[in-house]
Formats: sequence, structure tokens, C-alpha cells
Amino acid sequence: MAVAGAALALGALTLTACGGSATADNKKDGGDTGAPQITISAKDGSTGASINATGVKVADGRLTDVKMTEADGGKAVTGTIASDGSSWKPKDQLERGTKYRIAATAKDSAGHTAAANSIFTTVTTANSFIGTYTPDDGTTVGVGMPVSFTFDKAITNRKDVQAHIKVTSSSGQQVVGHWFGGQRLDFRPEEYWKAGSKVTMKIDLDGVEGADGVHGVQDKTVTFTVGRAQVSTVDVNTQKMTVVRDGQTIKTVPVSTGSAAHPTYNGRMVISEKFVQTRMNGDTVGFGGEYDIADVPHAMRLSQSGTFIHGNYWSSPSIFGAQGTSHGCVGLQDVRGAGGDTTAKWFFDNSLVGDVVVVKNSHDKTISPDNGLNGWNMSWSQWTSGSAS
Repeated sequence: MAVAGAALALGALTLTACGGSATADNKKDGGDTGAPQITISAKDGSTGASINATGVKVADGRLTDVKMTEADGGKAVTGTIASDGSSWKPKDQLERGTKYRIAATAKDSAGHTAAANSIFTTVTTANSFIGTYTPDDGTTVGVGMPVSFTFDKAITNRKDVQAHIKVTSSSGQQVVGHWFGGQRLDFRPEEYWKAGSKVTMKIDLDGVEGADGVHGVQDKTVTFTVGRAQVSTVDVNTQKMTVVRDGQTIKTVPVSTGSAAHPTYNGRMVISEKFVQTRMNGDTVGFGGEYDIADVPHAMRLSQSGTFIHGNYWSSPSIFGAQGTSHGCVGLQDVRGAGGDTTAKWFFDNSLVGDVVVVKNSHDKTISPDNGLNGWNMSWSQWTSGSAS
């Protein structure tokens, strides 16, 4: 995920020929127009410079050479001069908390030259924040997939941070953000995304103060596609799951939900991850040594606390469609090794991250909206009340 740095203390550094004063009179004999004017966005001696927006520009001339290096060690930073010679920028984002040196030269049409230099330090990790987000750029997701940011530092200035993340859909649906505490911000429309729509999130956090002295470092546009509309409903009373796609039932399959001692959560849950095979160890979710299965097939995460819908090869086929036996997961009949033509493989192959799995008639409570990507379990009024806009 690309990040861009906070534009802190980024003054314009304008130096003329041979490193003269920024206010020097560059006119030559007879009223000559003088040397090119070079501007380096990161002021000499500054700290907190942008890791993405730092660059060089020139007026009244063309850049002839720009060299950028890490000041400690001299590692070169690759960059490109624009075809018209008016600007230069690094190829890749800079590192946070790193000292850099830029030396630039330029020439005008009359042959006058100019040079400028700057030594500066980019914004530090301690004084900046980033948001890890999902879904990724270019992906295709199910209709229930929210946009979800998890920030690496607590955000106290939530209004400004939220205002600098714009999420829009080609469907025209209104999209609203909701804060789950100080480090998580999710966005969704009132109803599921419209199938086939394109969703764009414009992340414009570069320089935005998220907390006292802590600024954002991201400047990026991410676009993803919403696929077909698939919602699968698990009825604990019947131990069956009905898969509905684009309004039509495409399959009803037998399942085994949580046992009486460990019931499955009720509510609307979004598939957030898919694994052809994964290890499931009860120690990681508070069940002690009750189970440790190294190769659970066709596993799809429904909650952060350990709820999955997954294949089950270790139980008798007679349980599926008949009784709940798990520690809260939804199991489908499968074979070891994730091969073969099984119910679990079919559902795995026909599911997207972002698809919705609804569980009803369980004796457990409704899943918490922040346990996974499950904000759909809040009413629209509850959702909008958690917005900082």
C-alpha cells in the first residue's frame, strides 16, 4: 500500500546561481532576465517533510540535473525530470524519518544557469500515522464488503480524518463512515452495495493532523468492483444453508453449526478472508486444548474472534443437516486435503470476500458489529450516529 507523507513545514526553497540568496537580484547587465528560479519543496533544514510530495520545480528555465541521496550513507534516490524540464520527482515514496539531500541545476534559453540544494528530514514514524485498509485496489468483492481503515495510532481529530477519506459509488448510494473507537473507521451505504457498481475511495490524509503533533502520510485513490449479489442464510433450526445469488436460490446445502455449549453467533457476517487450508487451534480463541486441526479445508473467516465457515472432514457425514457439533463455526462436508467435489469446495469456489453469510435461530447473541467486518448488524441510525462528519 502506497503512502504519502505529511506536508509539515514544507516551505519553498528558491536559490539562484551558485547557491545565492533566495532574494538575490538575478538581473544581469542591460536588464537581462537572469537565471532560472529553482524551488525545492522541502525547505533546507526542515523536519517533517513529505515522503510523497517532495520534488523540484523550475521557472524561467529547464532542469538539467537533479541528484537526490540519503544524507547518511549516500544511497541514491531514483527520480525523473519531466519532458518539458519544468519539474522532477522521485520515482517511489521516500522513507519516513530519513535525512535526504537534493542538489538541482537548471539552465535558461540564454544559457544562464542556477543551482539549489536542500538537506531535510522526512516526517518520522512517531509523528505520523497510516491507515491499513481493505479492500485492496483492483479487487472484486461481494455486496457486503465495507471499506475499513485501521489506524496505527489513536485518532483524536476524527472529523478531519474522516473528511479526508471520500468513498463514493457509481451506484449513487450515500456512503457514511462510522468510528469503532479511535483506531478504526468503516464506511458503508445503508443497504448492501449494488451489484456491478464501482466504488472509489480517495485517501487524502497527507498532512492531516490526526492527533496532537501526529499527521497523516497517505495520498492515494483506490477503486474496487462489486460483483454479483450473493447472500447465504444459515438456519440453525434446520441445519441448512440457502445460497441466494442475484435474488435467485442457487443451492441449499446441509451444514453443522455450533453445539448447544458453543452456539454460533446470530446476525449478518461478511467473509473477510479465504484460505484453501488453514490451522485452527482452540488455544488462540480461548478454548484451551479442545482442538488443534492443522489442515482445515476451504475456510472463510466471518469474525475476528474465530468464527469461520469451513470444510469438515473429521466428523461423521451424518451430522450435516442434522445437528450442531462445532465450537461456533459453520461446517460443511469436506475431505482432507481440500480436494474432490464436495459441498465445502463448491461453496468456497462460489464465494467472494465481501459476500454475506446470515445466521438465524441460534441460541447465541447477535455478533458485535466490530467483530470482523460486521457493521451490517447496526441500524442505519446507529451507523450514522457514529460518524464524525
